[in-house]
Amino acid sequence: MAKKVLITGASGLLGRAVYKEFLTDASWEVLGLAFSRASGNLRKVDITSSEELTKVFDDFKPQIVIHCAAERKPDVVEKQPDATRQLNIDATRRICELAGNIGAWVLYISTDYVFDGKNPPYNEDASTNPLNKYGISKRDGELVTLEVSKDYSVLRVPILYGDVQDLSESAVTCLFDKVKDTGNRCVMNDYERRYPTHCADIGVVIRQLSDKKLQDASSIGGIYHWSGDENMTKYDMAITMATALGISTSHIEADKNPSVGATRPYNAHIGCNRVESLGFGRRTPFKDGIVPVLSPFVGK
Repeated sequence: MAKKVLITGASGLLGRAVYKEFLTDASWEVLGLAFSRASGNLRKVDITSSEELTKVFDDFKPQIVIHCAAERKPDVVEKQPDATRQLNIDATRRICELAGNIGAWVLYISTDYVFDGKNPPYNEDASTNPLNKYGISKRDGELVTLEVSKDYSVLRVPILYGDVQDLSESAVTCLFDKVKDTGNRCVMNDYERRYPTHCADIGVVIRQLSDKKLQDASSIGGIYHWSGDENMTKYDMAITMATALGISTSHIEADKNPSVGATRPYNAHIGCNRVESLGFGRRTPFKDGIVPVLSPFVGK
């Protein structure tokens, strides 16, 4: 009998990678949910609608639920707190309750922004102290998930990049518009430390955790982290992008001041001990992972 996984936010940057990873294993039956960008085999569902969610769970009856959908842009969250609560917290609670009704396991995708970035690295049991409304909303989503069932899990991830439909889709790839415009100054933040991580690597970890959960339910639960291990500012990423693609770096300048907008943690490096102890995980070096992601946009 096929294993059944339900993925929310399957049209998003991470959700697409998770969906693709599960499709590589024929033992999984995969249903991806999307809303504004629903196409192909993805099912259009408004996850803020209890009625629509209930129908999905009744129809598909998943064993595993990967909850990727969220408002993830900190500056948008600051301006739209009510809409963010509906998506990041209220919908999360309903998904967790519906999963509980059928005995499914939920993996809630969270962020390193639940930490203040003052005392890294942060292990899985570290105290949270988010600095902005996005981090608060994701921390609250974590609490809701684990409140509904202590057997559910949270996976915290850092800044992500991967196969994008447009450069603005990732906080990493959005830098490339300025990087490739060698005729103008390219000023990049060189203050906050980040650990760029390929979405495909996160997809591998999620599938590994899901397989293990179905093999031995008691062995998987609680909070996990996965992250790349390269400490980089946006300036470092920009230089690496340009160098890897043969673009001049002479126009790229470092800005040593903190980012404007929503407050960001200085260095929210997350330790990945629990995933590593399982022998799971994959890390793609940034210089290798970023080239195929950006190559389609070089001449545009």
